[in-house]
Amino acid sequence: MGKKTTVNEALLKDDLYQAVNGEWLKTAVIPADKATTGGFADLADNIEETLMSDFGKMLTGQVRPQTKEMAEFVKFYRLASDFEARNKAGFVPAKKYLDKILALKDLKAWQDALPDLFLESYDAPFELYVSPDMKDTKHYALHADVPSLFLPDKTYYEPGNEQAKTLLQILEQMLTELFKLAGYDEEFSQKTIKQALAYDKKLAPFQKDSTERADYVKSYNKYTFQDFVALSEHVDLAKVVTALLGKAPEQVIVSEPKYYAALNELVNEQNFESMRSWLFVKTLLDLTGLLSDEIRVLGGTYNRALSGSKEAMKPQKAAFYLATNQYSQVVGLYYAHKYFGAQAKADVHHMVEKMIAVYKKRLEENEWLSDETRKKAIVKLDALGINVGYPDELDPLYSKFIVNDDLNLVDNVTNFTKIATKRHFERIDEEVDRTRWEMPAHMVNAYYHPSFNIIVFPAAILQAPFYSLEQSSSANYGGIGAVIAHEISHAFDNNGAQFDEHGNLANWWTKEDLAHFQKLAEKMIAQFDGLELPAGKVNGKLVVSENIADAGGLSCALEAAKSEPDADLREFFINWARIWGMKSAPEREKLLLAIDVHAPHVLRANIQPRNLDDFYQVFDVRPGDGMYLAPDKRIAIW
Repeated sequence: MGKKTTVNEALLKDDLYQAVNGEWLKTAVIPADKATTGGFADLADNIEETLMSDFGKMLTGQVRPQTKEMAEFVKFYRLASDFEARNKAGFVPAKKYLDKILALKDLKAWQDALPDLFLESYDAPFELYVSPDMKDTKHYALHADVPSLFLPDKTYYEPGNEQAKTLLQILEQMLTELFKLAGYDEEFSQKTIKQALAYDKKLAPFQKDSTERADYVKSYNKYTFQDFVALSEHVDLAKVVTALLGKAPEQVIVSEPKYYAALNELVNEQNFESMRSWLFVKTLLDLTGLLSDEIRVLGGTYNRALSGSKEAMKPQKAAFYLATNQYSQVVGLYYAHKYFGAQAKADVHHMVEKMIAVYKKRLEENEWLSDETRKKAIVKLDALGINVGYPDELDPLYSKFIVNDDLNLVDNVTNFTKIATKRHFERIDEEVDRTRWEMPAHMVNAYYHPSFNIIVFPAAILQAPFYSLEQSSSANYGGIGAVIAHEISHAFDNNGAQFDEHGNLANWWTKEDLAHFQKLAEKMIAQFDGLELPAGKVNGKLVVSENIADAGGLSCALEAAKSEPDADLREFFINWARIWGMKSAPEREKLLLAIDVHAPHVLRANIQPRNLDDFYQVFDVRPGDGMYLAPDKRIAIW
């Protein structure tokens, strides 16, 4: 883990986070090519180091890859690592992809090219993808979404946003230098950049902001195919969709109706040139990471300004991430089999089952649910699927990622994108495959999938300080136990609670229980809303679902810890604070406050323990202490 914490006893009653992490924070140094250190980031850094070492030996031939997919991964990693060839080629490999955009002379030409552009993952002012139908999760449906903006969120475009001004200046400067390196003349460059930025700003007001998007149930808006294609007078959406799917679907699910209602205003012949400039810049930005090292480093300037990273990654590390992202599940299985194994998988699976049993007991004893809703909540809990460590099988898609030695890096990546996107759209006629993992095993994270009603714990998170055989059971419950129960709680947060045991969007609550639950959610919003941090104020609405999951997770894990013969609740709370011990660049903290659905780590560590009576007994916290919260202000949901 690399992070040792010395607990400051005098601070425990006033600031649990500082008491546990303060000494470490004084000396912690954020790596130059990262924006964060500590907690999850340390685990990710350790895995990066381990895998770079392992794969380095494969590159030199000291170690042979064990599967054909792994052999292709090594070939691709070698191609990505060949900076001699990449530097020599410069911008040339990107030119034909950029020329494809410049060759589009009008809206009709763009429309005719759209199916192919979608297959190669070119951006467009609207996005189409296939995903389970939220109300019928056995089947896939076509979804229509909005494009990403240059700025992180529409609120950055609102008047008076000083940070946005700075970011746009950095973006404009970076683009000017990229155009110059690519050999475009100044007149073309300035006109294209200006038009692209203006077009992006034009899209922003019609989009939802991060808080609206966090209420993801509202992204379910079903249109008949006829009504959907009628949204655009200027683009033949029926033709585009039919070419992509091989048929016309019966319906389309639209995430942001307000945006699609404005489609005629955003996509028409009058603003085609501006739109094309936007597409050109988007394409250029997508390609910089695949070109020479000079272009790669320059092309990352804007994202580094956003995150606060001081330096670009070294070439070899950048190649490592490019390759591991392309073959993510292949790398995940390699990591899991070598460093996790079947025994750990069984151990953690057992721990998850225990947490579910505790959760069930808590639901049975819950004082505010009616019997009717309680029964349905337990049915949902009993149906919850558990995925631990790594998937049993590799997605067959990876067997198609075969490196063509005669092609450069950009062309190989484009071929892989076409294969993946074609397969993606083919799924429209298939039954939903609930065994597919959406995170690789080497990713330090976990998730709940509302449409599948499953919880997933990749192998990477199952290590110290979250989980270790060398830690006490209470420390493990304060770490991985709380994370497990957090993911279970997502099945019953303000979003997840709207899905039934099959993962379908369907109300299973009585009217009274739902109203009571919504009142509790409002209290959770109020508990966090407006809290001041150096980076800015917390938006309670944006972070409510994660806070409900934290509250449920911590209280459930606490109950599990208390049931063990070696229970030590001090260890439990201290490890809870330890897992959130992180140091981030101020720029990153600002960005996360604006767009992240999770509360800042210091508040995750400090606020939820205050809601639990046991915390007061363990640390003898009394009125006047910084961690004290009056009993009537303490919130308990699950």
